[in-house]
Amino acid sequence: MSGHEGSSARAILYAFLANLGIALAKSAAAAYTSSGSMLAEAIHSYADCTNQVLLYVGLRQSARPANVEHPMGYGKDSYFWSFIVAVLLFSMGGLFSIYEGLHKLEETGSLTKPWIGLVVLAFSIVLEIGSLLGAMREIRRVRGDKPLREWFDTTRNAELVVVLGEDVAAIFGLVLAFIFLGLATVTGNHTFDAMGSICIGVVLIVVSMFVATRIKSLIVGRSAEPDVRAAIDAVLASDENVVQVFNTLTLQFGPKVMLAIKLRMRSGISVEQAIDDLNALERRLHQAVPSLGWCFVEPDNDD
Repeated sequence: MSGHEGSSARAILYAFLANLGIALAKSAAAAYTSSGSMLAEAIHSYADCTNQVLLYVGLRQSARPANVEHPMGYGKDSYFWSFIVAVLLFSMGGLFSIYEGLHKLEETGSLTKPWIGLVVLAFSIVLEIGSLLGAMREIRRVRGDKPLREWFDTTRNAELVVVLGEDVAAIFGLVLAFIFLGLATVTGNHTFDAMGSICIGVVLIVVSMFVATRIKSLIVGRSAEPDVRAAIDAVLASDENVVQVFNTLTLQFGPKVMLAIKLRMRSGISVEQAIDDLNALERRLHQAVPSLGWCFVEPDNDD
């Protein structure tokens, strides 16, 4: 398993284990306290568990080797499943939470021992922070010295983006549930609990739409990360056999990058020498960019 896949798989596992434990605790608390916020949070956690399974499926499928029907491999499978996760976060998480909150607003019942729900929420916040720290540790393995904001703006790792988005949304949702359930406990007004469910739903919808937008750009087709393109340019600039680079084109396919180059080579060499020079160039490019999966070079005299 490559470093890209290993970091993503570990982050997914951290999130799955945390969400499974949280979901079971929330379900028990929701059934006992009749809390709408707690039920919304339980559904959110079960949806997150499903999401982690789908992310792992996408990660494994994207690693399948290329074949005649898919000559560029299955790297973009991870983008598809990540987009499905964003849709589920929107529907199963966000819309259901809002529906549950509106439904609770129409009820006149009261909460049963809401302090149990508060204890479960506090426990869940601790677990979710642990999941977030695990995801951040795997992100640090991938981003190296790059600032987090820069990594987030430029990364093509769909799985880590989704896990990070889910963890942040989960922590915000838990804090909101704790606040609103606490207000309902102190005031005795269950309307606060219903409003908490609605607010959680809004947070999940906002996060899901943001994640979906990021994944959409990868599905449509996005170039390699800026540092990868810079490494390619550096190799081309240092090659004495390359007189002029007309253009380069990169495209991200999951963990792998496709590169196409159109360039002018030094004149006065034989075809055999040109082939040797181009093969040597490709080897240097693969050494400089380990994620380079395909390299197509077109020698020409004009753009």
